[in-house]
Amino acid sequence: MKIGIVGFAGSGKSTVFQWITGVKPDPAASQRGQVGIAKIPDDRLTWLSNLFKPKKTTPAVIEFMDTPGLVQTEQRDNPRRLGIIRDADGLLVVLNGYGGGDLAQELVKFREELLFADLQIVTNRIAKLEDQLARKKNRPAKEREADEFELVLLKRIVKALEEEQSLANVSLKEEEEKSVRSFQLLLLKPQVVLANIGDAQIGQALPEKLLQSAADAQTAPAKLELELEELSAEDRQTFMQDLGLKELTRDRTLREIYRAMKRIVFFTVGEDECRAWGIPQGVDAVTGAGEIHTDLSRGFVRAEVVGYEDFRKVGSMKEAKTHGVYRLEGKTYIVKDGDIMHILAST
Repeated sequence: MKIGIVGFAGSGKSTVFQWITGVKPDPAASQRGQVGIAKIPDDRLTWLSNLFKPKKTTPAVIEFMDTPGLVQTEQRDNPRRLGIIRDADGLLVVLNGYGGGDLAQELVKFREELLFADLQIVTNRIAKLEDQLARKKNRPAKEREADEFELVLLKRIVKALEEEQSLANVSLKEEEEKSVRSFQLLLLKPQVVLANIGDAQIGQALPEKLLQSAADAQTAPAKLELELEELSAEDRQTFMQDLGLKELTRDRTLREIYRAMKRIVFFTVGEDECRAWGIPQGVDAVTGAGEIHTDLSRGFVRAEVVGYEDFRKVGSMKEAKTHGVYRLEGKTYIVKDGDIMHILAST
């Protein structure tokens, strides 16, 4: 899963990138999209690893891409700057929470930039389709019908964009969703809003107006927490108490991003490795098996499954079988968050 870190220049976006991935920003690299990996903290994986004592423990991860900050001048190239994250699965929108500005208005302006970039893509395609339908009237009927279908759909989307509707509210049938998937529209991507705050804003509630348009908006003093990470554990705790910080917010933010992107994890366990595998919500056991190895998906026979909470209560696979919480599931089984799975496949 790849998340684009986006925002206006001066929002501290690159500081957030370093805070969340541990990778120092490279101004030259960020112009083309600098990539860093963050491990998703999971107490369940820690517990399983302590129990099985494997040679290796592997958490789920998110790939983050830092992008060029958007500018608010007339001579701007924001659609190009946003273009590098069209293949991202979601967006982490960073707002300047330390500069005293109107965060709700900053979010409105940023979403307008997304809208403008999407409009540019869609209107260009509409113009091409209209020209194609006008000039090539003798093409096979199926080709014309496909173009006409796409044209009507794109005009619906343009109407929604121009009326500043959320594209999430534009009901798309499965066939329609497939038709627009290749455009990788930014406004169709899930967003997490993060107010990057300074020391003075710690403990302050986010403005109600911002929460009305981003109910799950997060706050984080990214620069401060980067500095705290450089201290010894004892000094860090002292400073955190002085600042009124009960915990560092990085882990919480990563978990919120994962939740907002509708991702879950299942676990594989053993003496060699305990591992968390990240998958989209709602996938079946065959798809989950494919995350481990394509051969397991291709030769899938069944999955042996026990939920994490059930397993923790009984403490071992033997007891899980004794207490009837160890199950055999087939190809259509929908994987649940926290499932511990062993895939059986034919070779």
